[in-house]
Amino acid sequence: MDAATVPRLNRGVKLREDAVRGRWIVLAPERMFVPDEIALEVLRLVDGARSVGAIADELAARFAAPRDEILADVSEMLADLAAKGVVAT
Repeated sequence: MDAATVPRLNRGVKLREDAVRGRWIVLAPERMFVPDEIALEVLRLVDGARSVGAIADELAARFAAPRDEILADVSEMLADLAAKGVVAT
C-alpha cells in the first residue's frame, strides 16, 4: 500500500473496546481479531479520510520515530489486513 492510499475499515468491520475483558477487538462478519498494541494505534487512525502517509506522519510525531520506518511497517500491516478483508482502499 503506498503513502497516498486512503484505507478504511471494510463494510461490516468495527473496532470496539471490550470493556469486560479490558481490550480492543476488531469485529468482522463471522470473525474477531484482537489487535496488538501497535496494530491498535494504526487501526484507530484508519478513518477513511487519512492516507497511509498521514497515518505514518501522526505515528512518527506521536512516538518520535523515523517516518520512513513507520511508513514501511504501516503499509505492510495494512496490506496484510486488506488481504484478510479487514481493510479496504
